[in-house]
Amino acid sequence: MNAMPEPSLHTPLIQVELAQLGLRWMRSLSWNDNEAVLYQAAIAGGEVQVAEGGAVVAQTGTHTGRSPKDKFIVLDEATSHSVWWDNNQPMSRAHFEALKADFMIHARMKALFVQDLEACADEGHVLPTRLITEHAWHALFMRHLLKPIAAHAAFSAELTIINLPSFTADPARHGTNSGTVIAFDLRNNLVLIGGTLYAGEMKKAVFTVLNYMLPAAGVLPMHCSANIGAEGDTTIFFGLSGTGKTTLSADPTRTLIGDDEHGWGENGVFNIENGCYAKVINLTEMAEPEIFKAAHQFGAVLENVVMDATTRELDLSDSSLTENTRAAYPLAAIANASPTRMGAAPKTIIMLTADAFGVLPPIAKLNPEEAMQQFLAGYTAKLAGTERGVKSPEATFSACFGAPFLPRHPQAYADMLKELMAKHNTRCFLLNTGWTGGAYGVGKRIALATTRKLLEAALSGVLDDAETRIDKNFGFAVPLHVAGVASSVLNPRQSWTDEGAYDQAAQNLVMLFAQAQAKFSQRPVLVQQAAE
Repeated sequence: MNAMPEPSLHTPLIQVELAQLGLRWMRSLSWNDNEAVLYQAAIAGGEVQVAEGGAVVAQTGTHTGRSPKDKFIVLDEATSHSVWWDNNQPMSRAHFEALKADFMIHARMKALFVQDLEACADEGHVLPTRLITEHAWHALFMRHLLKPIAAHAAFSAELTIINLPSFTADPARHGTNSGTVIAFDLRNNLVLIGGTLYAGEMKKAVFTVLNYMLPAAGVLPMHCSANIGAEGDTTIFFGLSGTGKTTLSADPTRTLIGDDEHGWGENGVFNIENGCYAKVINLTEMAEPEIFKAAHQFGAVLENVVMDATTRELDLSDSSLTENTRAAYPLAAIANASPTRMGAAPKTIIMLTADAFGVLPPIAKLNPEEAMQQFLAGYTAKLAGTERGVKSPEATFSACFGAPFLPRHPQAYADMLKELMAKHNTRCFLLNTGWTGGAYGVGKRIALATTRKLLEAALSGVLDDAETRIDKNFGFAVPLHVAGVASSVLNPRQSWTDEGAYDQAAQNLVMLFAQAQAKFSQRPVLVQQAAE
């Protein structure tokens, strides 16, 4: 294959806008080029390899997941009183300006790829987003994840992300913890990402900014998937990576709104994104045909998926690079995706968890107070590969099922959720996709087929008036019978060979929940001092 000729500096408007930002003297510039051009550029530049069927495979090296210890928010007069500093690391204005200046110098004489995109399907809350990066596959990734605007159309960015993986931060000069940095200037809506090839940092940067902006506009941003039933009933699925949001929302009998990030406002639920970023480790066509097909389609972007060098066949069961293998593809790749990416206020909320201790039942009905407790606690298992340094599942509590992306205190989001649920009479269930018969390493993961039966029973209304028992550890109502589900699964204590060991594990988890709830029952401690 002949190498694609590099795009020339042919667009004065974009050059002027980049110069105003501080980016000058680029070697070449790609501006809003389409998927075909970016696909070819990524191959010609040696960034990716082509798999059988036409997906492209990128390897991200050391960073196979997010780097939360390298994420910072600029501390200034506004953020000192509005950001949840217990959860976010401050960076001084002086350090950020030095970082920005060095980014601009580093970008000189590089081939840059610029994409003008839109986040948020609700026209009243669209966030025009400009991505500037040195890798064609990163531009292709974000073109899948957000909505591209027409090539060379008039555009006024409200958020700018500059992603230079080849940049290495200097902790002494930039105030970072390492050579990797994800820095947010929320006053100017500028995000700088350096020292990591992991594409998920760009996607989550958009979500983090919206988590800061949307509440002021009366919209609840949510780390959730969402779909719509035949009767127009919307369901949202809260949960961290690996708990089943993408899998359970991609139901062929329901219309998919989106798989990961949404807002809930005056017009109902809307998708923040225009694509999907699915975890594909051990993905099979039989269990998840829609996602499997999308991950293999021409132009899909795969991260750290192992491929046969000769046949180019993908091995989705191979975790030798990471457990956090990923596929990015447009929402339209799912046959039953909503063209509007919007739905009515949800009739049902599903709070997903993957309980590594094997204690929680597979499903429970939550009253409004219990729903708020679960939302604030956000309990699950942090799965291997989702973050650097995590080698095996660990119990974790992530407020609002998305603490790494919350600039504001969790109570602000919880208050909004409580008000919206009351206004729309929304019901709530806890759905555990984790372990049964023992903790991780002893028990086994609850079968996906079982989870789907439980979910179907919840959405159909069968469980609304079902006979229940009160869980003696957590107090919520657990159905006694669900068609096709063994009673020992519904009552996890019965699935353990040692019920005394179960009781001890349950008490340990109750204690962890109490600690998490105490932490979030307090209002935030604000940073009062001004930044440098």
